[in-house]
Amino acid sequence: MNAHRIETVVEANGTIVLKELPFREGEAVEVIVLERKSKPETDNSYPLRGTAYTYIDPTEPVAVDDWDALK
Repeated sequence: MNAHRIETVVEANGTIVLKELPFREGEAVEVIVLERKSKPETDNSYPLRGTAYTYIDPTEPVAVDDWDALK
C-alpha cells in the first residue's frame, strides 16, 4: 500500500481539492479525512530560550557533599 499525505484547507462550500496525487488515473484509493489540531500559541516547549544565564566558577570541582542525589 502506498500512502500519501496532503494538507489542505476546507473551502467555504465544504469541499476539499486534492491535486498532484502520485497515483495512476483510474486506480482505486481510500481517502481518510482527519481534523488537524493546531498547537495552542501559549505552548512554549523551550521556556528558557533567550533568557540570560551565568555560570559561577564553571571549572571548579564539585565536592561529593554538594550532590543532592548522593544523600
